[in-house]
Amino acid sequence: MGLESKAAAERAVKAVIDGISAGIKKDGTVQVMGFGTFTVKSRAARKGRNPQTGEAIKIKASKTVGFKAGAALKEVAAKTRGKK
Repeated sequence: MGLESKAAAERAVKAVIDGISAGIKKDGTVQVMGFGTFTVKSRAARKGRNPQTGEAIKIKASKTVGFKAGAALKEVAAKTRGKK
């Protein structure tokens, strides 16, 4: 891949991510036809453990982005099962 191709690919990926980010901020959900749906999900506060010390800690409630694959993407994945 040449430098021009790599730069163009980087710009395209950045544009897609920027578009998804803007859509999530505005509507809380973005559907990319043939690919999937990104949605804002809430995580409740919960208890956890520090893996280094084993000490119990409180984890604050937060929001994250979930992704659900669309039919076309699921179909591609189904055809590749068992391949490494």
